[in-house]
Amino acid sequence: MAEKIFAEDVKQASTSTRESSPEYVASEQALRWKQDKRIIPLSAGIYFLCYLDRSNIGNAKIMNHSTGDDLMTETGMSNFEYTIALMVFLVAYGLFEVPSNILLKRLRPSRWIAFLMFGWGALTMGLGGVKSYAAVTVVRFLLGVFEAGLFPGLVYYLTFWYKTEERSIRVAFILASATLAGAFGGAIAFGIGHMNQAAGLSAWRWLFIIEGAPSCLSAVAVWFILPDYPEDAKWLTAEERDLAVHRLRLEGSKGMAKAMSWPDAKATLVDWRLWGHYVVYFGISTPFSSLSLFTPSITAGLGYVDLQAQLMTVPPYAVAYIVQILTSWSADHFNARGLHSAAMATIGAVGFLASAVLPADAYAHRYGCLIVAASGAFSCIPPLLGWLSSNIFSTASVGLAIALNIGLGGAPGQIVGVWIYKANEAKAGYPTGHWTNAALLFMVAAGCVILRLYYGFRNRKILRENETGDVRLFKY
Repeated sequence: MAEKIFAEDVKQASTSTRESSPEYVASEQALRWKQDKRIIPLSAGIYFLCYLDRSNIGNAKIMNHSTGDDLMTETGMSNFEYTIALMVFLVAYGLFEVPSNILLKRLRPSRWIAFLMFGWGALTMGLGGVKSYAAVTVVRFLLGVFEAGLFPGLVYYLTFWYKTEERSIRVAFILASATLAGAFGGAIAFGIGHMNQAAGLSAWRWLFIIEGAPSCLSAVAVWFILPDYPEDAKWLTAEERDLAVHRLRLEGSKGMAKAMSWPDAKATLVDWRLWGHYVVYFGISTPFSSLSLFTPSITAGLGYVDLQAQLMTVPPYAVAYIVQILTSWSADHFNARGLHSAAMATIGAVGFLASAVLPADAYAHRYGCLIVAASGAFSCIPPLLGWLSSNIFSTASVGLAIALNIGLGGAPGQIVGVWIYKANEAKAGYPTGHWTNAALLFMVAAGCVILRLYYGFRNRKILRENETGDVRLFKY
């Protein structure tokens, strides 16, 4: 299938003299910077709020536990019921990924994302009023419905604006806002923890109310200021719009392109190499999910208590943010996304492995391992997503493939992540969670290497069959 597409694109793929001229390169750089200033900070801010509202339940679980004013005590939830409440969010998350990406294209990104933001912000605030396990579970499911479309939607959205080799670093800035949210979330929880019983409300209720409100307010701004497509961007000049469309004619999605048809969807579903990407993404999603939800519990098991445990979640996320950005820049710069992901997955696996084998009371050493594990696990995700999107050549199906990657690979992996850090293993240092994450990250590393070798084989075959060499090749 891919070889046929490549053959049809030979003529279009020729690089013109104009495109290699210094004037064209300078114009493209100026355009890219103008897009970056408008799109990337806003997208990162949106995902920051999304991740903050998704993961704050982990802070609510342990906040003021020693005084009995925590989420678990006031709702009467057991640890098993808490895990179910986490899982239903991810079930909804997996089910609504694909429909949401289809609606993003049909309804325009600014409108759809603003709608999602208002929904998840209102639901997060609603968690501040729950009084039972049933209420928590229902609200968390609905929260999953609204948050499902954001991250795959943002990855898909970038394909309307950026070329293949430009995406990983920008996905990294967006995804890294999750690590910032983890860091700020711990700091915010530390502060809000001192509001316990203010106006008669426990601090965990204030946590949900205060962190949900910005999403609702920001949704209004997003409706008006998030640009949809280059073709109709009024903040670009006519020449800039023409350049933005021209430079993505081969490898970007088109805002005005036709909607996906059944043949497009079928071709994506039976392109078996993409399923290799989905399996790899499953492997990285379990560590991502478990760290997102259980870092406060993990730090609490390292000798830190109550609000101090909240504060100690900040350094792992802060270090992971820096490593994530540097890794993604390097992956794009050297066009080696698969190998960068493999390397960082291996580093993360070693961090989890060391945590599993160290004595449970080796608190300082295991805290250092947590920082290494978080840095490795988070850093291999942006190159993986950039790698997938750069190897999908149909405009109509790129949104589906990205949604399937996160829905079929990511959501099941995240569901596994809610089960592996068992409350009854806290004193033993959560060995099941650490061993599971280490094994899955080693699998991710192996899968990346296999895909890299496979793409190298396919490229050599394509070049042999097309003597001109003027073809579209798989990216590494």
